[in-house]
Amino acid sequence: MDIGVLVKASLDVNMIRVDSEGRILLDAIPLAISEYDRNAITEAVRIRDETGGGKVVAFSVLTWGPASKRAKEIENVMREALALGADEAHAIVDDSIIPGDTISTAKVLAKLICKMGKFDLVLSGEASQDMMSSQLPVRLARELNYSVATFARKIELLDGKIRVTRDLEDYLQVVNISLPAVISVTGEINRPKLPTLLQIRRAFRKPYNSYTLSQLGVESIEIKLPYKEINLVTISRKNVILEGDKLEDIADQLIERLIEEGVIKV
Repeated sequence: MDIGVLVKASLDVNMIRVDSEGRILLDAIPLAISEYDRNAITEAVRIRDETGGGKVVAFSVLTWGPASKRAKEIENVMREALALGADEAHAIVDDSIIPGDTISTAKVLAKLICKMGKFDLVLSGEASQDMMSSQLPVRLARELNYSVATFARKIELLDGKIRVTRDLEDYLQVVNISLPAVISVTGEINRPKLPTLLQIRRAFRKPYNSYTLSQLGVESIEIKLPYKEINLVTISRKNVILEGDKLEDIADQLIERLIEEGVIKV
């Protein structure tokens, strides 16, 4: 079974930088592998090994630019995917798709996946760690004309079909879908391990290739961004200090203030 897995070079949310006016400096934030993508890669490797054949191929689209600056960063992210067990990696690195939205990203990803062959299964994380839209797997399934299931916390292969246990927060839903399929996985599906030094070294011997849109036969593509700029939300605290000789007095003051603020209703 050949399995594709989506990997995003996401903005590292632990390294956010802003200017004096609160605008997030997107170009200054380093890129890192999206955390849920580790779960997707780990699950893809498990299925490959249990079915006893096929390969795991990592796919990505660079959506944060400029491409000249970020090309090495997305390669590092894809090398990490290879270290986690993927057999080869392919990415679209082209300024004309930057910054990407989910619609345009799904379209070019579908082109790349079809160029690489026919895949029985495509896995992704439930969301990227920077935008968290959870839209891409469904949009990609539509472009590929594949079955789709989202928020999977368990995947079982059964006689050419797949049984997926979906986490819908309030309850679990079990569905059977046919192959080929796109499935997004939650963080509960497994526990990814950090790659060993040997796996990291081997990753540099595995194939990684990048492509422009023209190499995929795409001359132009429309991008519809849901935002004009991204700003940091700042919160001003009231810094109320409660004083008293006894803890009971301070507790009474705290309750009174919470009632005044509407946090507690009596």
